[in-house]
Amino acid sequence: MDIERSDLLAGIGQDAIAALTQGRHGDPFAVLGIHRHGVFTIVRIFMPGADAVDIIDTASGNVLTACQLVHPAGLFAAAVASKLDCCLRIKWPDAIQVTEDPYSFGPLLGELDLHLIAEGTHYNLSRTLGAVAMEVDGIAGVRFAVWAPNARRVSVVGDFNSWDGRRNPMRLRAPAGVWEIFIPRLTPGERYKFEIVDANGTCLPQKADPVARASEAAPSTASIVASSTPFRWSDDTWLHTRQSRKSLEGAMSVYEVHVGSWLRNLQDGNRSFDWIELSQRLVPYARDMGFTHIELLPIMEYPFGGSWGYQPLGLFAPTGRYGTPEDFAYFVDRCHGAGLGVILDWVPAHFPTDVWGLSRFDGSALYEHEDPREGFHADWNTLIYNLGRNEVKGFLIASALEWLERYHVDGLRVDAVASMLYRDYSRNEGEWVPNRYGGRENLEAVEFLKHLNSIIHQRCPDALMIAEESTAWPGVTRPPEQGGLGFDIKWNMGWMHDSLTYMSKNPVYRRHHHDMMTFGMIYAYSERFMLPLSHDEVVHGKGSLLAKMPGDDWQKFANLRAYFAFMWGYPGKKLLFMGGEIAQPGEWQHDQSVTWDVLDQPRHASMQRLVRDLNGIYGREDALQFGDLDPQGFEWAVVDDAANSVFAMLRFPQDRSYSILVVSNFTPVPRYDYRIGVPTEGIWVEEFNSDAPEYGGTGLVNGAVPATSSSLNGRPASLSLQLPPLATIFVKSPR
Repeated sequence: MDIERSDLLAGIGQDAIAALTQGRHGDPFAVLGIHRHGVFTIVRIFMPGADAVDIIDTASGNVLTACQLVHPAGLFAAAVASKLDCCLRIKWPDAIQVTEDPYSFGPLLGELDLHLIAEGTHYNLSRTLGAVAMEVDGIAGVRFAVWAPNARRVSVVGDFNSWDGRRNPMRLRAPAGVWEIFIPRLTPGERYKFEIVDANGTCLPQKADPVARASEAAPSTASIVASSTPFRWSDDTWLHTRQSRKSLEGAMSVYEVHVGSWLRNLQDGNRSFDWIELSQRLVPYARDMGFTHIELLPIMEYPFGGSWGYQPLGLFAPTGRYGTPEDFAYFVDRCHGAGLGVILDWVPAHFPTDVWGLSRFDGSALYEHEDPREGFHADWNTLIYNLGRNEVKGFLIASALEWLERYHVDGLRVDAVASMLYRDYSRNEGEWVPNRYGGRENLEAVEFLKHLNSIIHQRCPDALMIAEESTAWPGVTRPPEQGGLGFDIKWNMGWMHDSLTYMSKNPVYRRHHHDMMTFGMIYAYSERFMLPLSHDEVVHGKGSLLAKMPGDDWQKFANLRAYFAFMWGYPGKKLLFMGGEIAQPGEWQHDQSVTWDVLDQPRHASMQRLVRDLNGIYGREDALQFGDLDPQGFEWAVVDDAANSVFAMLRFPQDRSYSILVVSNFTPVPRYDYRIGVPTEGIWVEEFNSDAPEYGGTGLVNGAVPATSSSLNGRPASLSLQLPPLATIFVKSPR
């Protein structure tokens, strides 16, 4: 169909053409695609660098019309019949491309989606924003969408358009501030980013997709179109029975793991194991060791390996370091098949300043605060999410749900909660902004955490929400309707600090610090607590757990054995960082493997056996579980023997049908005929002794011990024990 060039450009001013060809046009759909002009239907295509563009019949491939080059920068146009099943054939200097025109498709996102995004209540963002492989009008491709309300122009760029921001500028869906486009014939695996021109006309560094579900492995930074095909799960039985484990009444022993350094392949360049290899090695190991859960340091995509994942930028994408999203799903599936829960560390407290990330995403402080007194952590050189903004809150909640719902993860451990709760966290006077009442509490963060936990417990009632909160903020594990933050468990940082400080003392001086081991019981039931011996205690010059113990080599091991047993006998869920179970001699290095070779030495192998046995007795004894969260399950039997550095605890099941006496002697001096008051007469049996020969101890054991009617310390019976040096024993009453 012959038509004049002027008609092909009818209704388009020179300014609009210049803006389009220079990559500054904010509404490309007003120029490109199909437009009606009088009796003509005009198609305009902008393909910089193309030699020619033809419009062809989709079915036959026959040329319907050749497009005219109406602007030398690469703007082509043609007049066509009003209704044609056609597509484009683009001749490049070195290739022929056949595709549908992205600008022939109408708006993609529904008004409800846009409303919920703006409201901050769209909790399925990864199915709406980001890159979604799908069909539109029967044509397969990828829909891209990104929130950038202050941008003048946004384009999706990738290998498919030579990373040229002029090629695929997107449609703005105001007032939600979301930009969208459908690129036909793209498939999962494509790399992409967003090119953004800010409100001042500055073209920003290309940005990774905030809602990408897959990313290139660092140091590369592109997002990757993830598959929309659902993963084939085999964990139905696990999910159907998870509610019983959510009760928190049973044993919970967590093995904390940094994926990149649990085990490395020294024969293959010291590389980290991937998810498939970890499914074959880590999963059976943790199961055989008797742990109930594996907790992973953050595996959301992060740029800097030295942050261990605690400075993430891809809150919806498993890091590409260890495989694909499907590989990670397989790992979770294998954990569930082995009876192991999976907990992920998740970081809503801050994000790094990398220019290709969230920082000033559309040229404005979009995700962060404008004022650095509210929005910058000098300690970590990171930015703080603006939790007063609905879209940001919705973004974070959607991220949390992504891991729980898409990947079947059993819980999230929320990092650095204290830094969120206090506006003056690690800040000097004048470096922070008070809240509207003049106080230091971050009211927006408080409301966000309450809302986060409410939504998660509504949508994922079986999921665990765990807080790393290092202060005495009240009600961390109280429900929001009762004024609490709504977490299920809180890390007991006070217990960790006090007990490690005590254990690092020379036994000669421990009598002067006796209260460090008893003080924790004053507040032990003010929250639901987990006892964490985490990665934070074995880095930055703190040394390994073994290195913290005083004395010669034998005493170091004995101290650590006694401490582990004390911890497993003390109320609270348990967490141990990898390497601790084998008494790794040196502190953790994130780019090296756990030093598994020390298991060739009997003392290290014995420590591993001890932890395995502690998990075993914890898992089978109700008396060691019930009192974790209920004060009716715990009593001090000996609390004031500072002179001998002896502690004794009684643990009970809910029906109090029996009890277990946990006794620790934290001096290298054996205590013979040490009498303790107990609730029942009869034969008590020693179930565990950290000084047993199989653990590398001296072998001072008790066996069966009679408890007589001789009352002591207000209890109707008592028994006499031999307390081994630097040891903890568990003695079980008759039923």
